[in-house]
Amino acid sequence: MTRARSLDLLAPVLVFLITAAAFLPALPGQFLNWDDSTLFTRNLEYRGLGVAQLRWMFTTMLGGHYIPLTWLTLGLNYSLGGMNPWGYHLLALLLHATNAALFYLVARRILAGPVAGRGDQPAGLSTVRAGAFVAALVFAIHPQRVESVAWITERGTLVCGALYLAAVLGYLRAAEPTGTFRWRWAGIVSLAAFAAALLAKGLALSLPVTLLILDIYPLRRWRGRWRRAVVEKIPYAVVALLGAAIVLLARTRGSHLSGLSDYGLDARLAFAGYSFWFYPSSVVWPIGLSPLYEVPLRASLVQWRFLAPLLGLLAVTLGLVLLRRRFPGGLAAWTHSAVVVAPVSGLAHSGSQLVSDRYSYLAGLGFALVAGYGVAWAARLRRQGRLSGWVSAVGAVGVMLVLVALAASTWGQTGIWRDSETLWRWAAEKDPDCATCYAGLAEATLYGAGGGRARLDESEVYVRRAIALRPSLPFSHSILGTILLVRGQLAEAEASLRTYMRLAPGEAQGPARLALVYLLRDRPAEAVPLLLRARQLGARAEARAPGGDDRDEPGADPEFARALRLLGDHLDDLEYLGQALIQQGRSDRAVAPLRRAVALAPDAPGPRFWLIRAYEATGQRALAGEQLAVLRRLDPGAAERLGVR
Repeated sequence: MTRARSLDLLAPVLVFLITAAAFLPALPGQFLNWDDSTLFTRNLEYRGLGVAQLRWMFTTMLGGHYIPLTWLTLGLNYSLGGMNPWGYHLLALLLHATNAALFYLVARRILAGPVAGRGDQPAGLSTVRAGAFVAALVFAIHPQRVESVAWITERGTLVCGALYLAAVLGYLRAAEPTGTFRWRWAGIVSLAAFAAALLAKGLALSLPVTLLILDIYPLRRWRGRWRRAVVEKIPYAVVALLGAAIVLLARTRGSHLSGLSDYGLDARLAFAGYSFWFYPSSVVWPIGLSPLYEVPLRASLVQWRFLAPLLGLLAVTLGLVLLRRRFPGGLAAWTHSAVVVAPVSGLAHSGSQLVSDRYSYLAGLGFALVAGYGVAWAARLRRQGRLSGWVSAVGAVGVMLVLVALAASTWGQTGIWRDSETLWRWAAEKDPDCATCYAGLAEATLYGAGGGRARLDESEVYVRRAIALRPSLPFSHSILGTILLVRGQLAEAEASLRTYMRLAPGEAQGPARLALVYLLRDRPAEAVPLLLRARQLGARAEARAPGGDDRDEPGADPEFARALRLLGDHLDDLEYLGQALIQQGRSDRAVAPLRRAVALAPDAPGPRFWLIRAYEATGQRALAGEQLAVLRRLDPGAAERLGVR
């Protein structure tokens, strides 16, 4: 094997290994109380790769996304390791490291033209390798990638990214060496990979425009052949239009799009300008990254928060246009970023975020190429003797320090995502006015309260802060109602939950959680209609029995037993009901819902902890000991953290 061939094989392997090492702190991470609960811990439908699961994966639009290929990878995770989050994080890490290696191959082909020229001289190839290596690492170990890798919910971005890069690689191969695009195997693979990318996540919609940008620069296929270049993109455009229709349908069915009454045209333009500026500026200065950049209640182009980014955006755009002949790569990268971000820029707004680091996954590829080009250009000047040795050495050290700094920042940022409480504490620290951050922190604190009064009080402080910041946020009222329910303040809990139902009338959690209040008041007949309504809103399946088998608990009230069945497989409701019953001194009734909760989530420490408490309170010491042994085996530190002896 020649030395050049060895380097061609070694470089992507090194990129893979360095990337994987930078994200190792993600492996011990847990499921988070931010979409992970809806998509995974409460969702029984995706668990496995059987016919029923596959049918669900290819028909569901859960969460406002149609992502069957992503669900396939998640079903594989469950088949191999159940609900252990370690396996989900491992596959995410491997996917991202693979994407880094793929991007190295893409960067090699893209940089070959502007750096080495068409002669492919050995010196040119070595400089291209160096540039591609740096470009791949700048993309892969940048802290903007952390959200996509460390958050299990973001699996779709990684799967989509792999297929997107495969599509670009196929396109580059099909356009070589004559510059004429040929619909042979490479072109067909490229189009198929693009279609598959859209079935993983809609983030890839802008690929046809990106391919046109590549045609203009650096491939230079546009001059004199622009009509042919446009015609070549028609199949990609057809696939993109079909993908856009599916994305829009999923959004309208599975998530709430903000109307003009929520945010008018002025606000949406402010959001768009901020988005187009945020992603490239964060590439250069990735300081203060947060899990959530909350959308403001009011926004306008004249507010300095939005006016300053808009002025910066216009200035940089004008500068790059003026420098397009000297620095065409900069304008190409800038345009690519804007094209990728445009669908999520705020013109069609949904959710609580203004911008999100995850949207930079594809948008940042062009800027990484610019960094790689800079390294390759400097290396070529050095080989030609046009750059002194000490300047080259200083530059090389500088590049290494930047890469080390990016890796260190990514390592630290990844650790922030290890559990819900750590995540939301960081987010609230970054933005003390973020109501959603405080609500998330309140829920995380509540879930880990372990029955302790101090932790419940702490959770209430956070949620009341969230309500004070944004009274219209439904989630906060649901959490406050749950805290009051667990404490036994049932009248106050009912008031908060009814406020939640008024603010979010289409959410199943409202009537379901209110039903718990009536169960705790020994009025199951009034709880049943609420649970039936929750089933209609959330398509909840009725559980066969509250304990995970086909029998009701001996001596159970028939209405109470029916209500438990109607709670279905909703883990949180079952756990909070059992917890509140224990707090009321009615542990005999708490056993049934907690047994069901443990059956649903055998790896989760919370339900098992409360089941141990219920068994101990009812004198079933042997059963409590069995559950405690399981708890210690699953998580050696859980028993101590939760106060179980």
